[in-house]
Amino acid sequence: MNQDIAKRVSALIFIRALVVTLLLGSFFIFRIGYGRPSYPAVFSSFIILLYILTICYALVLRLIRGPSAFTLFAYVQVVTDVIAESFLIYITGGIGSMFSFMFPLSIISAGIVLDRRACYIIATLSSLSYGILLDLQYYGVIIPGAGFLSANDYFYNIFAHFVAFYLVAFLSGYLSNKLHKAAQSLQERDTVLSDLKAFSRYIIESMPSGVFTTDLNRRIVTFNSSAQEITQLPLSRVTGKLHDEVFPFLRDSKEPLDRIEGEMQRNGETFSIGMRLSTLKDGAGKPIGLIGVFQDLTELKAMEAEVKRKEKWAFIGELSASIAHELRNPLASLKASVEMLSEKKVSGEHADRLMKIALSEMDRLNGIITDFLLYARPKKLEMEPFDLHGSLRDVVTLLQGAETQDKNVTITAKLEGSLLITGDARQMQQVFWNLGINAVDAISGDGNVDIYTVRKNNRVEIVFRDTGSGINATDMDKIFYPFFTTKEKGTGLGLSIAHKITEEHGGNIMVESKGSGTGATFRVILPT
Repeated sequence: MNQDIAKRVSALIFIRALVVTLLLGSFFIFRIGYGRPSYPAVFSSFIILLYILTICYALVLRLIRGPSAFTLFAYVQVVTDVIAESFLIYITGGIGSMFSFMFPLSIISAGIVLDRRACYIIATLSSLSYGILLDLQYYGVIIPGAGFLSANDYFYNIFAHFVAFYLVAFLSGYLSNKLHKAAQSLQERDTVLSDLKAFSRYIIESMPSGVFTTDLNRRIVTFNSSAQEITQLPLSRVTGKLHDEVFPFLRDSKEPLDRIEGEMQRNGETFSIGMRLSTLKDGAGKPIGLIGVFQDLTELKAMEAEVKRKEKWAFIGELSASIAHELRNPLASLKASVEMLSEKKVSGEHADRLMKIALSEMDRLNGIITDFLLYARPKKLEMEPFDLHGSLRDVVTLLQGAETQDKNVTITAKLEGSLLITGDARQMQQVFWNLGINAVDAISGDGNVDIYTVRKNNRVEIVFRDTGSGINATDMDKIFYPFFTTKEKGTGLGLSIAHKITEEHGGNIMVESKGSGTGATFRVILPT
């Protein structure tokens, strides 16, 4: 506040000096637009006194402290100006003087430097000074030589100046009030903005994640404490550098990035970083650079590796239990059949039946082992372009020929033309066969199986949609587990094998079902 009012008082001193120089100086030296002053010596002394007062004001201004002292000092200056203007009018002819316009200047100055009340105070003081001066002149007490004017002329002149003074006071006070309120509001907003900036800076500095910003040329501008700690690079070494000079893994990336992981060097060692890079915008939404938020993934990677190792052993344990369970049933049947045959106490017809059971259980054991080996030790992929639609048509033909004979299942394939993708054709055909068998088996009576493809950017979806029994919500997370099945027959490895082959091709299988009895949709998503 002191600084603000000090600036306004300084401006008042400067403007006063400028007015004295331009108006009074030109009047005395060049006599522009006016007659010769009645008292040249007094006029000269008056100008010198004004300059001396201005110099004194400037010197005293440096010694003043506190808002009340500045206010009092401003009042002293403006009141002194009114007295000086009254004296100037006196020595330049009274009612005939052209300097009466200077009273409004003092009123305006009071409004700018002080407030609305000061405008009315100075307007009242100016009116009294000017009115008394003209009354004394009319009665011939001072300034003789203006007797040719009537009393009405004097009255009207005084009235016009009074109205002008208070009108200027009203307008100046109104504008001054608005100006002061606007200045106060701006000052408050500046304070709030400064606090917000400082608060934002404190937040960024306190974040555990590394944060950096760049300008439009991708040169680093800010680099918080966590960023310096993670990278072991001080702010002085990274400021002004391109972001990909500090983070080399960003050289081949395109902004903005949702998420990227990369590696960089720290004290001669390589460590992993996870980063999110996005566009930095100003308050108007205009891009002004980039902002990157990153974390050191070293500990997270170690934890993930430990979790994966534990999950691997847990999975092996569950898989071993599932294998033991799946092998126990056919082995028990096989053992019972062999024991009864070894006793040789059964009839020939019963012996033949036991032999068929034994052979069937052997085939079942062989199927379980074969499927498990296919799942646990898949063949090496032979990646080459093949016709996806052609492979699907072959699967449809096999399904229609063998699997739907005892059912009223309609298989509809929407496969127009050819669609080339890169992959292992034999293994992908195994995926399609397993999904097709699963869709047909899910239909107990009449139903439909739709098979079609959908192209999306650089990926293709192979869709198997059936109107079968659907999948319960409780089973949705288990359908790709090895040996998990809801069928009376089957090893429970078909979907597991399909899922694993698809993942090895860089794809995924998505499943959709609204519950039991609503059918299911399997989507095989593959890169093209």
